[in-house]
Amino acid sequence: MLKKTAILLMASALAALLWIRYGTPEAPVVEPPLPPDALATLLEQARANPALAGASIGLCLINSKGEVVKDVSATTSLIPASSLKTLTTATALEILGPDFHFTTELKSTAPVQDGIIQGDLVIVGGGDPMLKLEDLKTWAADLKQRGLTRVTGGIRIDASLFSGSLYNDFWNWGDIGNGYGSGVSGLNLNHNRYILVFRAGPAVGSPSELLGINLEVPDANWNNEVTTGPADSGDGTVIHGGEKTSEIHLRGTVPLGAAKFQAKGAVPDPARFAAHHFRALLIAAGIQVGGRASTAPATHSLLKHDSPPLLEIIKSIHATSDNQETECVFRMLGIKAGKPPADVIRDHWKSRGLDFIGLRMEDGCGLARADFIRPLDLARLQYFAGKGPLGAAYKASLLSKDGLIWKGGAMSGIRTFTGYAKTKSGEEYCYALMINHYTDGQAASELSQAIMDAMQGL
Repeated sequence: MLKKTAILLMASALAALLWIRYGTPEAPVVEPPLPPDALATLLEQARANPALAGASIGLCLINSKGEVVKDVSATTSLIPASSLKTLTTATALEILGPDFHFTTELKSTAPVQDGIIQGDLVIVGGGDPMLKLEDLKTWAADLKQRGLTRVTGGIRIDASLFSGSLYNDFWNWGDIGNGYGSGVSGLNLNHNRYILVFRAGPAVGSPSELLGINLEVPDANWNNEVTTGPADSGDGTVIHGGEKTSEIHLRGTVPLGAAKFQAKGAVPDPARFAAHHFRALLIAAGIQVGGRASTAPATHSLLKHDSPPLLEIIKSIHATSDNQETECVFRMLGIKAGKPPADVIRDHWKSRGLDFIGLRMEDGCGLARADFIRPLDLARLQYFAGKGPLGAAYKASLLSKDGLIWKGGAMSGIRTFTGYAKTKSGEEYCYALMINHYTDGQAASELSQAIMDAMQGL
């Protein structure tokens, strides 16, 4: 079993591997003994590697007492990608609570009389990121069982809970049409995503055929420019859409030999999408629906649907790194507090003793490249969250293996990890590893993996 000095020696070796000279930490630093020749050797080997020349790398390791035991450029802000999600999830657990639910409500503008609603059905969105088509199907069946046969008006969606654009101002044009960049609305159905199916052409460079879509997107015009890439080239598709657009451009490649290749896209108008499909479900259940909806107030409550508890949503966020789920939680923090959600996060942790310095938080999920945070603060967040009233639940919601607990982040030119490393002696360390601005993705991945493997061996 490794003793504490051996653990700290490993931490120094990790830092030396990064070849970045030590920064000036803002928390007490415990410097372990390290043979100068070992450090020099590791630094020499690292500096000889041209693959990561010019990369920005930061590492912070904090012990169970809250002391920084290794600081490698930890006070320099870097882009976190999806590791930023932990700020949103840890805060939401403590403020909203693990049993918080998003609630979606079905109302009408008139009562049900003799099986008829002389008016509209109105779905009032509660920001639920987990609402599914099956939930609306259940509603349709319930209404039919209650004896509803006809709605003289139409279907209206109240998605006003989340105001402003569906997309963050700093999300890239190449993100917002794709499934991982789906819009955030007060009413979200099936994560506001659809699935396109392609068949690759007979040769590299030849056109790929659009075979179909799993859920209809009302009035969408599909401009298919997708071609065929090399075999085993993976998903090279890029979907360019936009808020409430009807013109959707499909570009990029699918791999040679693919007979039914799937690509996820973002619904451009979530409210219209939900209204369209709820109408279809009602008709399929044998309920007639009239024409255009009015603007009459919805005064009669018919049904409600609660999301899974927040803790289950957070587990999903950590497992799948879903941006849309995270943004719904992020925006709800702001709604409940009546101020920008980033301010809610800052104020909460400041009250706990963590004052973020050099933090820029344009969204809650890390998709915006304008986000940045210091490795020191990201590691300290893990420390404070882990020691907090819901620390056990928070840690259990993260990915884990062989004593290593983490949330990762990855975008082009970015690799990050943050979480906890439990040593063989039982001591727990909090860490943040951030690698930015590299040109060799394989080298960055290999370095990240080597460091994560080493942490498992602490």
